Amino acid sequence: SPENLYNIAQQTAVVGILATVMVLVIVTRHIDLSVGSVMGFVGVLVAFLMYTANWSWQAASLAGLAAAIAVAVYQGALVAFLGVPAFVVTLGGLMSFRGAAYLVADGKTQPISDPFFLQLGGGIDGGIGTQASWLVGVLICAGLIASTISRRRAKKAYGVPTNPAWLDAVLVLIPIAIVLAFVAVMNAYRIPSKAEAQGIPIPVLIWGAVALLISFLVHRTRFGRYIFAMGGNPDAAALVGIPVRRVTLLLFLLLAVLTTIAAIVAISRLNAGTNSLGNNLELLVIAATVIGGTALAGGSGTIIGSVLGALIMQSIDSGMLLLDISIGTRYVIIGQVLILAVVFDVAYRKWTGEAT
Repeated sequence: SPENLYNIAQQTAVVGILATVMVLVIVTRHIDLSVGSVMGFVGVLVAFLMYTANWSWQAASLAGLAAAIAVAVYQGALVAFLGVPAFVVTLGGLMSFRGAAYLVADGKTQPISDPFFLQLGGGIDGGIGTQASWLVGVLICAGLIASTISRRRAKKAYGVPTNPAWLDAVLVLIPIAIVLAFVAVMNAYRIPSKAEAQGIPIPVLIWGAVALLISFLVHRTRFGRYIFAMGGNPDAAALVGIPVRRVTLLLFLLLAVLTTIAAIVAISRLNAGTNSLGNNLELLVIAATVIGGTALAGGSGTIIGSVLGALIMQSIDSGMLLLDISIGTRYVIIGQVLILAVVFDVAYRKWTGEAT
């Protein structure tokens, strides 16, 4: 139903935001097991400052960002400069920052009431409405068409063979149809107490903006090229002059920024910060990344894959919830889905000869 799809869309945003940057972490042959705990710590801190300390949401969010950056510098320096495996560092962080989330507010729930801040998490007033949704949809479709035309012109200019025009038209019409169908479904959901339909949830727009930013970094910047070069062969990357340590630290700092954004979306959606915020989130994020096609061995992965992986994981979880499957069984199934995705990835790479 439109209501269920609307809820899935806004619930997926937190996992999707973190999965976009987890792709880059795993591509470089690292992993972050502490992402859920750090998000919980930052979220509780922001909520505590807003509710107990009576800070504005802007100041509280900046404080949360500063805390996330401090965590990133600490963990990133251990990995980049001391050579401690990221698995070990972030495993310790998983436990430590879960405890820190409890200590910030002494385990007490911190409610949030700022009207604007609550819109960032979706909910009753967290949709942009029908007209704005159609405008966003049309702009995205125009961007897809412009990107396809630009890519064809660039290939022709450099003498690179191009697909037949009809094939490129079909390839761009498929995502356009998906975008317009998504907008139509979001506009079909209306809360009975409101005159206008919800439209696209604000968390989904934030997620989309994050995905576009990360895609730009990956495809259009030196930082993105360094990431994939390091993942392909870290020793060779260092020998050709890539600043591996600095890039690794910058990657952890980027993760800190997106963790803060995810924490803000999460607490605004829940209307509160709790010490259980982000529990087992790292499982969903890593599973979404792997299901989206990112190789745990490093070197390959896509942002659009992380988007699809997040949607698949959230759909599975939401479907089991609607079927009233117990939380224990849900964790068992999600864990096995992750294993199955890794097994498929390993088998596929052996079959295509990509395995080393």
